[in-house]
Amino acid sequence: MAFLEQRLNVKLSQKQILTPGLVQMVSVLALNKLELSEMISQELMENPVLEEVAEAAASLEEARAKEERAAEPADKEIIAMDKSADGKPADPFEQIDYGSYFNDYLDPGFRTQMPSEDIDRPGFESFLAKTTSLCDHLQWQLNLSVIEPRISDAVVSIIGNLNEDGYLTATVEEIAATGGHTIEEVNEALDIVQAFDPAGVAARNLGECLFIQLKFLGEENSVAAQMVQHHLKQLQNKQYQEIARALGRPLTLILAQLEVIKRLDPRPGQRYNKMETRVVEPDIHIVKTEDGYSIVMNEDDIPQLRLNGAYKKMIDKDGSSKEVREYVKERYSSAIQFIKNIEQRKQTILRVCESIVRRQIEFLDHGIDYLRPMMIKDVAEEVGVHPSTVSRAVANKYTFTPQGVFELRYFFSEAVQGPAGTEIPLLTAKRKVKKFIDDEDPAKPLTDEQITKLLNDEGIMVTRRTVAKYREDLKIPSTHQRRVKIKNSEQLNSPPASC
Repeated sequence: MAFLEQRLNVKLSQKQILTPGLVQMVSVLALNKLELSEMISQELMENPVLEEVAEAAASLEEARAKEERAAEPADKEIIAMDKSADGKPADPFEQIDYGSYFNDYLDPGFRTQMPSEDIDRPGFESFLAKTTSLCDHLQWQLNLSVIEPRISDAVVSIIGNLNEDGYLTATVEEIAATGGHTIEEVNEALDIVQAFDPAGVAARNLGECLFIQLKFLGEENSVAAQMVQHHLKQLQNKQYQEIARALGRPLTLILAQLEVIKRLDPRPGQRYNKMETRVVEPDIHIVKTEDGYSIVMNEDDIPQLRLNGAYKKMIDKDGSSKEVREYVKERYSSAIQFIKNIEQRKQTILRVCESIVRRQIEFLDHGIDYLRPMMIKDVAEEVGVHPSTVSRAVANKYTFTPQGVFELRYFFSEAVQGPAGTEIPLLTAKRKVKKFIDDEDPAKPLTDEQITKLLNDEGIMVTRRTVAKYREDLKIPSTHQRRVKIKNSEQLNSPPASC
């Protein structure tokens, strides 16, 4: 029979433990200038032993100015005024003729003095422009509609299941189950929402979205409506001859109806979900000098920190309680670690940028065509840090160069075998693929095999499969999709047939 007993065992093992200071260092390194400024401001509010140097300097200058004014002789101060009969200085404000100011500078319509009145005026935020979202716009239309409460609740559920493009992301059954509605209520509510502005909202697919817009135009029985309902795939592949043959209509009519479809909006919700302008401020300035290039950190508007010495007295003071001394010590330790992490972030970014500049001198001198391939691991070996550290150092950070403002990650690109056994960046190869396609004949677009041959002729050795991958990365359609299938050119010159 087995018995339970306690034993002591000694075991040697290695573990990687991330201390709070190390976690903070990793987080600080990944921040850009604007994010770091926000983090410092938050830390200033939470840690009392931290203070901003700029504010302290300003207070010192103000204090010196006060001391200088106090040291000036009294006769330099313009306080000598006429004295009253009792020998006391007269009030200087009593000698100002306010009536003349009102008579000379105030509009006649406002000269009548009115009793003072405290008016509760709206705040400044009330006058700020607010962008209307798609949900707000649809809710506003719902509030103006006379609908039964149960249908109105179903409309709210449908509005809550629309994506940014205005498409319905859930099925009727799912909305009914989660919202406590019946299928009939959701279908009725869906018809109501699809009648709202913008036209095409709450559609379940692209074909339905385009058809709803055609209904708004009174074209629900047109050839264009048949095209978007039954031949959308062929429209996307530009197989116009096949559509004309399937509908039994001339090609000229198909092309005329195609122009109607092109004027429709495939993403009706985007007009109410506009992206806010992203503010990009360079973290690093790479400046051309006589000796080469210098790297300057952009530290404008970043608070400069230092420790407040007043709290140190609380540690040395005998009257302070143990809890107070421990709290102040912990705050000092946290503040020192935070300042060190900020300085280490600065030094790491500078060393990484120095390595980038040494490898991309030709790019800085001549432009994008001279960009060299560069990997993160190569820079990490040169700087002497882990590749993940370099990755965080360049994340979401921008640099100002003589060639413009670029994201630091822009300089890192895989190598592709180029002319005469040299290596060129992957970015350059993709740019060449895009240029070949931009310059091609629309009636005879280049195939991937032809693009591969053009690249090989320039010494860039890639395969057809690689070119296809480049094209997909650039979101360029295939040759079949780029080709406009028009076999009878005489039909194009004839007037379009009516619907």
